Amino acid sequence: MPVQRLNHAVLYVRDVERSVAFYREALGFEVVMGMRGAAFLQAPGSTNDHDLGLFQIGADATASPAGRTSVGLYHLAWEVDTLEELERVAAKLAELDALVGSSDHGTTKALYARDPDGLEFEVSWLVPASLLTDETLAARSSIRPLDLSADKERYGAQTRGGVGVSIPA
Repeated sequence: MPVQRLNHAVLYVRDVERSVAFYREALGFEVVMGMRGAAFLQAPGSTNDHDLGLFQIGADATASPAGRTSVGLYHLAWEVDTLEELERVAAKLAELDALVGSSDHGTTKALYARDPDGLEFEVSWLVPASLLTDETLAARSSIRPLDLSADKERYGAQTRGGVGVSIPA
């Protein structure tokens, strides 16, 4: 059996309480278990035991050089169900001064943000398989500015996004 999906991610952070507060406010995660210097969070509606683990390493920790002077993880990506939810998350991330960009990748509509430790993550909506066109598939070869208003008009604000690679129902 091949790997099916990412079950959870674990991050080293400077201050676990600060990070818990951020992920709770930004994405609605809730703590399902905690201990001294660690917390395990679950995304709203998730059936995972936990989706994100946070381990505190202290205020003196240096920023990750990944992508600048070393190899390492670039970002994690979480999916939302609707474009309306993507728009709500964009507003929340902007309010928290965490939103650093957005992109239209054809089949994926994406927001990019940084947590309090500067770790980047993505929140995205995937075009459902039933709405994929040759044009949408071809658009994966370039990156364009995200236009949520146009996408909501085209696909519907409440249309449930695809799962993974937009598998047909």
